[in-house]
Amino acid sequence: MLPPFCGTDNCLDSIDREIRRHLHYTLGHHERTVHTEYLYRALAISVRDRLVSYWSDTQARYQKNASRRVFYLSLEFLVGRSLTNAVQNLDLEEPIQKALHSFGVSLEEAAEEEHDAGLGNGGLGRLAACFLDSCANLQLPVTGYGIRYEYGMFNQAIEHGRQVENPDHWLRDGNPWELERPERTQRIHFYGHSEYLTDDDGRPFVRWANCQDILAVPYDMPIPGFRNGTVNTLRLWKSCATDEFNLQEFNQGDYTEAVAAKNLAEQISMVLYPNDASENGKELRLKQQYFLVSASLQDVIAQWVDVHGPDFKDFAAAHCFQLNDTHPACAVPELMRLLMDEYRLEWDDAWAITSQCMAYTNHTLLPEALERWSVSLFRRLLPRLMDIIYEINNRFMKKLSAVWPNDAQIRERMSLIEGGDNPHVRMAHVAIVGSFSVNGVAGLHTELLKNGLFADFYELWPERFNNKTNGVTQRRWLSHCNPGLRDLLIQTIGDGWQTDLSQIRKLLPMADDTGFRRQWADVKRANKVRLIDYVRKNTGVEFDPESLFDVQVKRIHEYKRQLLNILHVIHLYDRVRQGNTAGMVPRCVLIGGKAAPGYVVAKLIVKLINDVASVVNAEPKAANLLKVVFLPNYRVSAMEVICPATELSEQISTAGKEASGTGNMKFMMNGALTIGTLDGANIEIREQAGPDNFFLFGMTEEEVHQCRQGYDPNGIIASDPDIQSIMHLLESGHFNSSEPGIFSMLTAGLRSAHDPWVTIGDLRSYIDAQKCVNDAYKDQQSWNRMSIINSATSGWFSSDRTIQQYADEIWKVGPVRWTLFAERALISSEVWYRKVLVLNATWWWLSGSAVVRVRFRRALHFCWRSDQRERFDARGWLPQTASHAIGSGATPLLDKLVWG
Repeated sequence: MLPPFCGTDNCLDSIDREIRRHLHYTLGHHERTVHTEYLYRALAISVRDRLVSYWSDTQARYQKNASRRVFYLSLEFLVGRSLTNAVQNLDLEEPIQKALHSFGVSLEEAAEEEHDAGLGNGGLGRLAACFLDSCANLQLPVTGYGIRYEYGMFNQAIEHGRQVENPDHWLRDGNPWELERPERTQRIHFYGHSEYLTDDDGRPFVRWANCQDILAVPYDMPIPGFRNGTVNTLRLWKSCATDEFNLQEFNQGDYTEAVAAKNLAEQISMVLYPNDASENGKELRLKQQYFLVSASLQDVIAQWVDVHGPDFKDFAAAHCFQLNDTHPACAVPELMRLLMDEYRLEWDDAWAITSQCMAYTNHTLLPEALERWSVSLFRRLLPRLMDIIYEINNRFMKKLSAVWPNDAQIRERMSLIEGGDNPHVRMAHVAIVGSFSVNGVAGLHTELLKNGLFADFYELWPERFNNKTNGVTQRRWLSHCNPGLRDLLIQTIGDGWQTDLSQIRKLLPMADDTGFRRQWADVKRANKVRLIDYVRKNTGVEFDPESLFDVQVKRIHEYKRQLLNILHVIHLYDRVRQGNTAGMVPRCVLIGGKAAPGYVVAKLIVKLINDVASVVNAEPKAANLLKVVFLPNYRVSAMEVICPATELSEQISTAGKEASGTGNMKFMMNGALTIGTLDGANIEIREQAGPDNFFLFGMTEEEVHQCRQGYDPNGIIASDPDIQSIMHLLESGHFNSSEPGIFSMLTAGLRSAHDPWVTIGDLRSYIDAQKCVNDAYKDQQSWNRMSIINSATSGWFSSDRTIQQYADEIWKVGPVRWTLFAERALISSEVWYRKVLVLNATWWWLSGSAVVRVRFRRALHFCWRSDQRERFDARGWLPQTASHAIGSGATPLLDKLVWG
């Protein structure tokens, strides 16, 4: 094992020399003029090198000291760009900027060469990335498991107002942040059938026979904590064929068949979320889900067996698998299969282990979004797992019969198998029955799960259900993406908020400080100017920095109601046309997000937004009052520019439909005010910021339910002149004169009494709330005060808080910190340890190396935390060692370096 921090102190040269070394020897780039692409790759490898020894040391600590390990299974991890995150977490920005200066390139320019990692689709993946960041920051023994997609969701372009999907080949230039681990390759089974056999001792066992196998090859990405010496792992699986191709067929000229097996195997990790409108698409998606859980579980079990052998008595106590939504729900029957078929455990023993180490997070309230797989497809693709699911269900039904002996309907509702002519496997039910914990992701969401979607399960197992309100990492979504605000916060309240966001509440008194509000406004304006440049480059539309920046960026979906937003834009446009602009503040509306390729209505909404934007932006009367853009190809790196500049955050989903949301939290942290319904985490945002600092509109979840009983959108339209005018413009073809009738599906949906999103029902309230926004923005002093309050009350929405709750209440794990001789000196009075401390201090002072000084400063800071300083100072060790090592007069300097 490498000594701790070898990569930082002893083995590596300065960052400048390391970049040059990798340019010449790793990349073979010898030209005088260095292309930025090569410079980025050399820099990335140099930074990764500095992570590797921390990474190795972290894993060694976990193996030695962690009493329990957590494995976060998710089909999505939208980690964004790794370079800037690693630079921030290693505190390398200053030396890297100096090193790049000699090449005439800035860190920002080099970072632009990195592709966003195409490992996710939307909020689910961004949440998972935030969670991994917080796990590393809190030094928790957590490993992420996902799939190494060759192609991400897609690159979105807009042509004639329509979404066009182009391949997102994010790996085409390689990924310097990953390390292949071929020795941990796993074999995955598909198809075939189950054989029921008896061994030599007469014991029955089952073998999955005549299956088609593929290989899962792991690639590891480092997840660094924030300047704490911890680097966790995200392990991503790539699918490969067991044989590259049939050489005999190839030599006979049948090239296609020769490589068919290879191509079929590689399809599994080729594309994120294939279109599952077809049967082939459904099969590939189920393959992806099983591929992820089987490879991950085999990997964890192999590591356990390497140390403990086939003794699984303590396996459940040492492991927790967190299922991020229903996608990894196959983990329940797969762990049963591995324990029973591979290691010959009896059913009851295997079930006790499985049900004690699985935990399930639900992310949706939409019944149609809960995954169901046809039994015919499931049995054909995963026959052994289908057998196990049926057995789990049989035993579960017997349990229900004992609890509710005369209620066949509740057994039908709770069954893992949905009956009928075409039976389906209910994956959410599989996850609930096989888990010891089921959590929602916001207060309202969890209550709706307990009282609605999973009410029967809650009645049976109330102790399993709990809430873990989502959060986002302030290190990426404030400190990194908003450096101007970061510096202002550090100057005003210190830097403790970067690891403990609850400290941002110290900002509250500054909301009433006129000078500070001016500084706050200056930061926001600079961020708006940066976004203006970004919008101009990507759309050609010029925003005005004096305007209100009104933003809605998220996946395009009917329940998120981008349609409601664009109806309000039409209302503002109509006012401009009629000359009714008294008191109207200039507004720039930005909407962004991707529609799933097979989601016809969502793609039609994208078309409508673009057509409305074209008409509005061409209207001379609107030139100084209203601009609208649909920003193409919304992604993590785009959000890093959008978020700091946003002034009004649109969180306008139909109440009772959004589980939580995380974009709302990012905007709040950066000082945006929210206009929203009482849905998801909006409720908690409003509670934290206060109702006076939140623009509320729309029906509650209960009111939506009641409204549907007699919903009459046509009556609402007829009775409201503003809404009548909006619908007239929309239905008359005003925005689509060259393509008449293309929006009839949308207008028919708006007028339908069965519209599940009750968009027209909330429109009047939304228009009125937007009028309140307009009036509030006129008073910039008051607006900035509300902005500061939103940021100052955002501490609850740190993913550090969320993960700490997971760790304390579900995972039952604590931090595993790295140990130095200095830490031992803190807890022991042995003279030998004190001598080591003296030697360390001497080395730090005499070396003259900035790297060594930084290392020792951090070592002291980590080991002598504020809660132990009094104990340490009482022993007199810090002044004593300082005076021994560096002479009189140096003690205050060392003390300042340690305690800041």
